[in-house]
Amino acid sequence: MTTTFRLPDLGEGLTESEIVTWHVAEGDAVELNQVLAEVETAKAVVELPSPYAGRIVTLHAAEGEVVPVGAPLVEFDVVAGRDAPPHGSEPVTAPTEPAAVVPAAAAPPEPATTGPAEPAPERHAVLVGYGPRTDAGARPRRRPRSWDTVPYRRPAAVEHRHTTPRAMPPVRMLARHLGVDLDTVRGSGPDGLVRRADVEAAAGTDRAQEGYETQQEARASTIVPVTGLRKHTARAMVESAFSAPHAAVHSTVAVTETLALLRRTKDRAGEHPATFLSLVCRAVVLAAGRTPSANARFDADAGHIELFGPVHLGIAVATDRGLVVPTIPDADRLDAGALAAQIAARAAQAREGRLSMTELTGSTLTVTNVGVFGVDGGVPILNAGQSTIVALGAVRTRPWEHRGEVSLREVVTVTVAFDHRVLDGAEAAAFLTDVTDVLTDPAVVLMR
Repeated sequence: MTTTFRLPDLGEGLTESEIVTWHVAEGDAVELNQVLAEVETAKAVVELPSPYAGRIVTLHAAEGEVVPVGAPLVEFDVVAGRDAPPHGSEPVTAPTEPAAVVPAAAAPPEPATTGPAEPAPERHAVLVGYGPRTDAGARPRRRPRSWDTVPYRRPAAVEHRHTTPRAMPPVRMLARHLGVDLDTVRGSGPDGLVRRADVEAAAGTDRAQEGYETQQEARASTIVPVTGLRKHTARAMVESAFSAPHAAVHSTVAVTETLALLRRTKDRAGEHPATFLSLVCRAVVLAAGRTPSANARFDADAGHIELFGPVHLGIAVATDRGLVVPTIPDADRLDAGALAAQIAARAAQAREGRLSMTELTGSTLTVTNVGVFGVDGGVPILNAGQSTIVALGAVRTRPWEHRGEVSLREVVTVTVAFDHRVLDGAEAAAFLTDVTDVLTDPAVVLMR
């Protein structure tokens, strides 16, 4: 029986996914839950397991192609009665008009039978991207890349000439060595005799032309498709930038005392020592407790401001696929050491593409560390559904006024970008001051 497996909704109501890598090819035999492909949603790369055991008949999409949810993805040849079609799959019985996207909750029609119904074998529910994997031995062969499947094309034949070019054997040997076709060389000797200088001149011209063409190819424009995470980020940033009135405040402060505290306590910190970034995050969540509007969102449809209870902290992480913002839930309940451990774990998972949709959504306040790129600061765009984002610049050693004298101090710039519908200038300044007060003198925490 031939069955079509359609791309399912991989979570968060996403409408499309990009095929990153096929792990099977047409004609391959596959087992139940064997990984068919890696697909990229708007926020993560997930593995797509096979809903059937059988043979791959057709792959309906190529690597790099964006496939809408509900579109045909893989056509299987399965043994009738062995596996019941899951949601998103349907038996192919006759040519039909293109099917509309089937909602995940709608069960596909059962194939007609003529004999008594056989009891369906027991199956375990499998969540797409997270199901059990069967041990099928060696990893299935990958689908050949496009450059592996381009057929060899014989170069166009040189127009046959009625006369063989005249050249002495040493000149012919030189032509072969330099890769010059004597049929294309005009001889300068008597009766068109091709000389050594003619071959060398032809070789020089060909190489100069090849070098020019190579340089032009290197200078040519490159088209980069905007898909997956980058497409989602671009859409979200445009929506945020043109729906919320952005404003920002900055402050540059000396953090020498805080860095000295980190050095003094490093050996006593245990398994998870605090970092400068985790101390900044701790200062941010404490400041949010004193300025609740910094941990909020403006609901334009409802016409109200929602002040969040817990602080679910978002940490911006740059990956090869683009910028992602993993969430640290209930960050206001974590100390600096626990925050450091969570930040490191989330960043590693983000770069490896192992974060779930839940772990990439739900943050209420974001911190972005632009200092790791060697810049002093910047004004970031708010994440949709938030009122505040904090940007941390690079730590610099500069001459600084300290206790009435100028000395070298370690300083950093902190920027707070905010939704001016939720916070006014005074609230944003109070929030920023609370953050920088803790970074300037960590003992301030004991007084609050």
